[in-house]
Amino acid sequence: MAEIVLHKDLIEKCKSGNQEAQYRLYDLYAKGMYNICLRMMKNREDAEDVLQNSFVDVFTKMHQYGYQSTPGAWIKRIVINNCLNQIKKKKIFFEEIDNVGPAIEEEVHIPEQFLQVDKIKSGISQLAPGFRTVLNLYLMEGYDHQEIADILEVSVSTSKTQYSRAKKKLREILIEDDKTNSLLA
Repeated sequence: MAEIVLHKDLIEKCKSGNQEAQYRLYDLYAKGMYNICLRMMKNREDAEDVLQNSFVDVFTKMHQYGYQSTPGAWIKRIVINNCLNQIKKKKIFFEEIDNVGPAIEEEVHIPEQFLQVDKIKSGISQLAPGFRTVLNLYLMEGYDHQEIADILEVSVSTSKTQYSRAKKKLREILIEDDKTNSLLA
């Protein structure tokens, strides 16, 4: 909770409409929040739009911030919600799977040559939006399946299944990309 104490004065100035404080808060969090937007939205333009709208929300809702969490966590929640709302507007559907049984929680072993950040980022960007969203929320943002289910308004088994299928599809993409690169070499 040290972040709360360090930023309490800044937050209070933001609440009173101090533009310099708002700029400082934006400067502190914009880069990290942009990275979240980019992972979830897949393209720079959409990520920038969501980031801008998110900070408008942050400053218009600042009076609602009550120090129950860190400022960064509160801002992150707004950013993720805005990303999800934008994704929903684009009509991304999550397949409900309630009667199929438990999701496959097998460990997917990815060969070491695939563990290059750029290849993984590229592979994730090729996933279907529903897969990409669940994978990002689980792996990158640290939400558990119950939280993801609540956020996306799907069942826990749907979250687990989407995550399992996303990992499988990502592995297929990485293997296919490696085969293509081997042929071109």
